[in-house]
Amino acid sequence: MFIFTAKIDRRKLTAAAVAGVIFCGALVALFFLLGGRETAVSAPVGSSSVRTNEDRVAYLEQYGWTVEPEPIAVEELLIPETFDETYDQYLELQSSQGFDLTKYCGKRVKRYAYAITNYPTGESGVQAGLLVYKNTVIGGEVLSSQLDGFIHGLSLPQS
Repeated sequence: MFIFTAKIDRRKLTAAAVAGVIFCGALVALFFLLGGRETAVSAPVGSSSVRTNEDRVAYLEQYGWTVEPEPIAVEELLIPETFDETYDQYLELQSSQGFDLTKYCGKRVKRYAYAITNYPTGESGVQAGLLVYKNTVIGGEVLSSQLDGFIHGLSLPQS
């Protein structure tokens, strides 16, 4: 039997938890705010096996994106056991790309966010997000967290 101990600064732990809640809340708010916007998406391309950071970057490159080589955020998320109507638009976006998140209800997944450097409008602050379960891409989106931001599938938007 092994016993591990760790000294944790409660203020740092609380600050990290608050930051995580704020980030998740901002994502949910973004999905609600952008509900009526049209999206340009297509079926996923290439291999969905992404074991390394290089694999994830290469996966996004298949869609035409140039991203910073390291993720700007890596989060562990729990896919809900059941989806309510607040998830309808996000599930529709994923489904239109060929992803079915309902297969992963109750599973823990990782979300990798990468800064896009070649968005067609030249806009900065645009991110590509990949949802990964056991080295398999199960979802993804491109979004801008700006006040008048957007969200769409992984494919480059139609001009």
